[in-house]
Amino acid sequence: MNAIEATGVQVTLGGRPIVREVDLTVPTGQVLALLGTNGSGKSTLVRALLGVVPTVAGDVRLLGAPLGRAVPWERVGYVPQRVGAPGGVPATALEVVVSGLLHGRRLRPPRDRRARALAALDALGVGHLQDRRVQELSGGQQQRVLIARALVRRPALLVLDEPTSGIDLPTQESFVTALSELRDAGTTVVVILHEIGPFAPLVDRAVVLRHGRVVHDGPPPPARGEHGAVDHDHTHPHTDPAAPSDGPDLTLEVTP
Repeated sequence: MNAIEATGVQVTLGGRPIVREVDLTVPTGQVLALLGTNGSGKSTLVRALLGVVPTVAGDVRLLGAPLGRAVPWERVGYVPQRVGAPGGVPATALEVVVSGLLHGRRLRPPRDRRARALAALDALGVGHLQDRRVQELSGGQQQRVLIARALVRRPALLVLDEPTSGIDLPTQESFVTALSELRDAGTTVVVILHEIGPFAPLVDRAVVLRHGRVVHDGPPPPARGEHGAVDHDHTHPHTDPAAPSDGPDLTLEVTP
């Protein structure tokens, strides 16, 4: 079974085409990097695949089920780009990660919730912050807590939108190690990146978008500095109107 099967996906926002007839099949257990400059449609594509933004054409299946209520959402983890820490009632890092074990079909976390949450925090190098309020943490620490909240689900499909933005290199390497363990356990990973960087040993395949179309689908390009096939000029002439930086917190529940 493929983790993702998408055919002819098109997204139009504000009257402008953002994703144009994208076909994408991701086999179970594969680690796929989605690359491209800002405005290429990367975030919009993954949000469409998860049913967060509507499509104007195309079909999507996740974990063998058509997009919608039939998808086993409890087996899907998603970390949007630059999502803020949860607001409202103050919560500790541990409590935030435990909340990742809740979903529409589970109203109570499992009995081993604390051990699982601590393991996820430790994997991201923030286990010592378990009792700190998330609102008091730095942006990079908050990001690691939110990634841990996705990892604690032990998802079959994990989707990450530039997860290491603002995180130092040693922590990125720890995160890649955690992802390697998930991959070895059979998890499918789709990760949006600007550059392969420390993910190079992990990535099986790269898909590059340009102006909403797939322009490369195959082996990962050379690391930055080797002037590979991906155009990363970083001039960023466009911005993606669906970029989720100011959107709702969708890490826990992506059910349409």
